[in-house]
Parts: sequence; C-alpha cells; structure tokens
Amino acid sequence: MTHSNPKDSFVPSATPSTWLGVMGGGQLGRMFAHAAQAMGFKVAVLEPSEDCPAGHAADHLLVAGYTDAAALAELGAQCAAVTTEFENVPADSLARLAAQAFVAPSASAVSVAQDRLAEKHFFTECARQSGVLPAPHQAIASDADIDALPDALFPGILKTVRMGYDGKGQVRVASRDEARAAFAKMNGVTCVLEKMLPLAYEVSVLAARGADGEAVVYPIAENVHRDGILFTTTVPGPNVSADCAARAQAAALEIIARLDYVGVLCVEFFVLQDGTLVVNEMAPRPHNSGHYTIDACITSQFAQQARAMARLPLGDARQHSPAVMLNILGDLWFEPGSDTPREPAWERVLDLPGANLHLYGKDDPRRGRKMGHVTFVAPTLADAQQHFEQACRILGIAA
Repeated sequence: MTHSNPKDSFVPSATPSTWLGVMGGGQLGRMFAHAAQAMGFKVAVLEPSEDCPAGHAADHLLVAGYTDAAALAELGAQCAAVTTEFENVPADSLARLAAQAFVAPSASAVSVAQDRLAEKHFFTECARQSGVLPAPHQAIASDADIDALPDALFPGILKTVRMGYDGKGQVRVASRDEARAAFAKMNGVTCVLEKMLPLAYEVSVLAARGADGEAVVYPIAENVHRDGILFTTTVPGPNVSADCAARAQAAALEIIARLDYVGVLCVEFFVLQDGTLVVNEMAPRPHNSGHYTIDACITSQFAQQARAMARLPLGDARQHSPAVMLNILGDLWFEPGSDTPREPAWERVLDLPGANLHLYGKDDPRRGRKMGHVTFVAPTLADAQQHFEQACRILGIAA
C-alpha cells in the first residue's frame, strides 16, 4: 500500500493547528468540523447565513456568498485544504480556491455531479468497464423534444438537470401530455426524462479516494425513502445479496477512479426486481446514508473526508456493528395532525440499547426539514431493527 509523500500531507497538530475549509454551513459541515477537530485540525466555514449548523461548530465562520471573491481569497489563504459540504456550491468557486489551496473534491468532479445529463453521460462511459448503466433517459429543452420522446420512456420521472435534491425538481409523468404540463411548470428549464423501472429496493455505496489514488469502499447500505427524503438506512442491507454488493462496490470504485476524485463520494443505485443494478446519481461529499459510519464503523465518513483532504492515509472502512439509521425530520416537533409544538421524547429513545442521537443544532423545526438522526447499533441486525421499531413507536413514526 502506498501513500502520498508525507511532505505533501497536512499533518494535524495542536500548536499551531492546520486549518481545513468547508464551503457550506449545513449539518454535513457541522459533523465534518467535529471529526476534523477531533484529529487536531481547525475548521473554517464559508456560508451566507450567520446562524448555521456548521458555523456553530467551526473555529471560524466567514459569512459571505459562495462567489464572494474576497471571502474566497480569505478562505484559500487561511486553509491548507478546502472541501464542499453540498453539491451545489459553484464549481467556479472551487476552481478559484484551487489556485491557493488543495481542493477536494475538485471543481471538475463536482461539476459532473451538478448536471444530471453530464452525470448520466459519465455513468454511461463508466459502464464500459463496470457494466452498470443509468436508467433509459432523454434530455428535454423544448416542447419539440417532448414531442420526439419515444413512447417507451413513459411512465417516467421528469427531473431538472440542475439543483434538484431530496425529491425537489422532479415530477412523475405517465404520458406525453403530463410531461408537457410538468415541463411548463418548471418554467422550461432543461430537464431529463428518466424511464420508471420496476424497483425492488435502493442501495448506496460510500467510497473514499486519496490523492495518491488509493481507494476504500464501505459496506453497501440499503435505503428507504419517503416523499423523496431518506427515511432509513440499514447496513448490512437485509435484501442485498453478496453478488449485488460486489457489483455496486466495483461500480462505485470505477466511478471514483475515473473521476480522479479525492474525498468521500456516495453513489446511489436502484436494484430492479430481476436483480439488475442501475446507477442513479452521485453526491460529491459525505452523504445522509453514510451517517451510520459515525457509530458503526472504524472510521466515519467525516473523519475519512478530513484524511483525504489532508492527504493522510485513508482510515479503515470496516463496519464493527450492524446498524439502522433513522432520519429525524421537523415533523416530530408537532403533535400528529396539528401545529401544536412538542419536544420529541428523546429520553425514552435514548433508553433503548445502542441508540445514538445526533441533533444538528437547528432552532426552527419545520415539517420536512432534516433536524437530526438516530443510529441504532447492536450485536445483530435483528436487534438493531427491533430497537429502531421501538423508537418509531415512541416517536409516533410509522415504521
């Protein structure tokens, strides 16, 4: 096993501390800050909002827009390396930072994930080696493109090419007329229509790659979404065969290598009813489905990101305990069927064996807003699932 030259590494030190930078102030930046600080780094965050989860944890918060030239220059001068905590930070800003600091992942890698059409084209190229293709799809930039769509693409999902996440910017359409109406409601922005496939379940693969080309892959995760938002992640996935896991992990490693990517990358896949594996999308950052790694793996996804940014050896990605992660949304702060506020019964949840609560420091619970997560770890997957189901009953969530 080889590593990059130690002279190129940003070795953590208490005095003086090496600074790592984060573009974005959300909960992913907050959890990254905690992990990096535990390793001896200091963390600077650039974010337009002063009251943000990552800002509460950071050693320095730069309140500025992501394209602010002066703020970018300050962040680049202060930090040895910079990363992004969400995929929609402008790639041009990352390229600008790269003139002053080591940026991981690179602007070119992030730009592929920011454009669904570019992403699907890239996945198709990777499929020459991996054999794992994206769903059948076609670009739509005009009503004429809708007229020319093959009938075989219906029913489908119409998605904006840029800026969609957590189910936003996408609509199910059963016919050409529905596609035309949905396209109009999206104000005619460039979209892609994806054919709906007979889905059995969804999985994601978390991979990490160092600047030296070394890569590691975490155990495959089985995910359940509700209303386009991740609900649970279970690892090991109860439906995932060893063959499916191996194919998905191999495809993710092909993707991360071909991108010449540095850092943590999450690749999401569909598993169809006949066992076919279909690549869906990727996130150039730590991911919601990787939160289980904090409590169930030797090296969390956030510590891994810090290692990759600092050009240090990657950490051990082994899972030491089966885990079920429950996403916590702002809905839990309200009585069912009303707007009456309440505080969830965390004391009862934390009384369950293996329960690990992570709240993100957001003061304004709103329905559908990610407020935290709970990970249940146990000696067996059955035990973790049982404790997860008990927590759902306590919190009033339909499991």
